[in-house]
Amino acid sequence: MPKVDLDAVTPSNATGYPPPFNQAVAGRWWKRIAPLAGLTEMGASHVTLDPGAWSSQRHWHEDDDELLIMLSGTAVLVEDEGETELRPGDIAAWKKGRGTGHHLINRSDAPCSFVAISAGPGGPGGYSDIDMVWTADGKYVRKDGTPY
Repeated sequence: MPKVDLDAVTPSNATGYPPPFNQAVAGRWWKRIAPLAGLTEMGASHVTLDPGAWSSQRHWHEDDDELLIMLSGTAVLVEDEGETELRPGDIAAWKKGRGTGHHLINRSDAPCSFVAISAGPGGPGGYSDIDMVWTADGKYVRKDGTPY
């Protein structure tokens, strides 16, 4: 089993979100884990959120299950059902196709980190609070299908 050396990976805060939706995730830093280990059927990332940063826009996946493991600091999980504070060791999971949005916000004054894992073909999904969906071919479009 290959050991993944996260220290050897340069973090990125790149996003495909169009403006202004990209602003909330500017303080999100990710390192892709799955490709380092040669994994092709799942996604896994080590994510650090600066104070005030969001993990994503509040979203859901049609074809991908998701699992999140909180490693350090605290963050607030925001879902359709409400808010929950997550601390190191907490685990959250979302079944594909559920259609209810989720994301984390770091409302503390220190960075927090977690591992996010997804399993599935990487298909379409949506965003609960904004006029945006992503298509099966990985494009961000408005809910009526017009491009950004």
